[in-house]
Amino acid sequence: MEIDEFARELLQDVLADADVDGQFREDTFFDKATEYLLEAGELDIADRVQYRSPSRGIRVDGYGGDPRDASWTLSLIALDFHADPSSGRLIGSQMDRIFRRVSKFVLQALDRRWRDALEETSPAFGLADLIALRWRKITKVRLLLISNRELSERVDGRPAGVLAEKPVTYSVWDLRRLHRAASNPEPEAIEIDLVKDFGGPLPILPAQKLEGDHDSYLAVIPGQVLSEIYDRWGARLLEQNVRVFLQARSKVNRGIRDTLVQEPKMFFAYNNGITATAEEVEISRRRGGLTLRRLRNFQIVNGGQTTASIHNAMRRNTDISQTFVQMKLSVVNADRAAKVVPKISEYANSQNRVAASDFFANHPFHVRVEGFSRGVYAPSPDGEFRQSKWFYERARGQYADARGYKTAAQRRRFDIEYPRRQRFTKTDLAKFLNVWEGRPHEVSRGAQKNFAAFARRIGQAWKRTPNDFNEAWYRETIAKAIVFRATERLVSAQPWYQGGFRANIVAYTIARIGHHVKQIDRAVDFQAIWRRQAPDQNLEHTIAIVAERVNHVLISPPEEMRNVTEWAKKELCWDRASKIAIQWPVELAGILISVEERRNAALSARREQRQLNGMEAQIAVVRAGGYFWANALAWGRDRGLLTPTEMGVLNVASRIPGRTPTDRQSLVVLSALTKLQKRGYEGELPRMHE
Repeated sequence: MEIDEFARELLQDVLADADVDGQFREDTFFDKATEYLLEAGELDIADRVQYRSPSRGIRVDGYGGDPRDASWTLSLIALDFHADPSSGRLIGSQMDRIFRRVSKFVLQALDRRWRDALEETSPAFGLADLIALRWRKITKVRLLLISNRELSERVDGRPAGVLAEKPVTYSVWDLRRLHRAASNPEPEAIEIDLVKDFGGPLPILPAQKLEGDHDSYLAVIPGQVLSEIYDRWGARLLEQNVRVFLQARSKVNRGIRDTLVQEPKMFFAYNNGITATAEEVEISRRRGGLTLRRLRNFQIVNGGQTTASIHNAMRRNTDISQTFVQMKLSVVNADRAAKVVPKISEYANSQNRVAASDFFANHPFHVRVEGFSRGVYAPSPDGEFRQSKWFYERARGQYADARGYKTAAQRRRFDIEYPRRQRFTKTDLAKFLNVWEGRPHEVSRGAQKNFAAFARRIGQAWKRTPNDFNEAWYRETIAKAIVFRATERLVSAQPWYQGGFRANIVAYTIARIGHHVKQIDRAVDFQAIWRRQAPDQNLEHTIAIVAERVNHVLISPPEEMRNVTEWAKKELCWDRASKIAIQWPVELAGILISVEERRNAALSARREQRQLNGMEAQIAVVRAGGYFWANALAWGRDRGLLTPTEMGVLNVASRIPGRTPTDRQSLVVLSALTKLQKRGYEGELPRMHE
């Protein structure tokens, strides 16, 4: 997609979604644009806070979470959004003015009189109070400007400086940079020059060399060097699935920390080290052996906790000069990196409670949800004849890709079949479901962290009972999406709503309703919501009542925590909200069914899914053909990887079309193929055409 087309698509997405969600356009642009920064590892979380005082030259549009959770780095966000396509380029003087205003917000936040003059329940007060509370320990300030205009080519950048005696850096994510992120899901290249920037080359030993595939090396990296590299690139060094996984784990490994403080010389002996990949390295030969001089797109696929702990120790002025870390480095060329690196990540993290593969877009759970979304028609609203579907975006950009390569007439048909308002992503799915599980505090921690927690539970549930994720479950999930988005609109329309914290109010409102329904041993009739494709008036009335009550809990944080956004992320906040007294309307009973009725429907759906799985497996096995399965059988048998049962069913499959495996045999065939693929077999089933 060319940049002009991307600009139009982005603007139309913002305008359409803002209208559907009942949000201001800048709020929607903030959500959409920061997704790119989150995926690139530029931020771990992006919380919306809007404050502007043009007369005093002060502004801010968001922040990157509590600095304490980001190695004591304060990240502030400013927006430059224009709904007018002819607004021109972002020039240097405009960029400088925006950065000056954000800088002034920081300075004013440190002034108690200015802080206390703000409304105590406002997002701006919460952010200012957080800055003042953390300022003494903050070691770096990052100011980020996000714009849907192109930065003028005459602007080379803005050099780092100092703000209130803290080092400050500036980063601009303009239209060009957003377009690159959208066009290429891979983040911008990480170029590490050990000789120029990190004190010199590292001795390195060759461990394995496979021509045309990848090379492996062993090295020992000083803790100081590893920490300085992490200080420069931060979470971008952590392979994305590992990065998301680590965000779900709030406690830094105490053993690592204690070793760094008490026995730094023994760190090498006690710690497992890190596993890393790079797409390209520069190695030179010296009299003493090989040395590593440069790395391109360095990624830590295992050892993120180790790296972050060493970095935190350095920030706390712990002496890490005697700390060394062993490193296993695999050099994988760019063409194969997308396939090989996730596998290295998965296997390197196999000792964790959840394999990193649980986060991959091609996990069977996401594939099944995508399949439902392409095949299950939603009932037509009253007065409409055309049916539509909900589009699950399993991988970023699927919706734009599916729509982009069509003629104008085909696009119109596509828009009717898949309305923009019925598109949802993996992180949306995690929000829709987690609130009903009583986890609004996790949802409030941001899309990435919430998704990590969600993926951990879904991965475990999938292993236990994959047939629970059936078409009835999908319809219920869409009903939950409908309720979530309706709640967003209802909250925005309430007379008591003054702006700010909408995402938290929505999450807590739905969670509180779900908690009450469980307490009275009832269940929401989600299938009725699915049939209507909208909540009824009884549920809307209940939502309005509950939203006002939970809002009081949110805007009344403890004295020691006056930031509402950070308060909403705490389990204690949910504990309080779950116990508040509510005068439940009698109309609520009209949307509830018995738990037994829901359980019986789930059992029936599970049986249907089991039958469907067998039929789908048989179709896939037959489509692949006997030659494909004969090759898989030979590969697995030669390496001793197959059980007698697996060899038997693969032998049957290898005789297609002369002989056809049963549906149960086909499930075993596909399971055997998955096992072989995990051990290195590269045969792939032919893809079904949508």
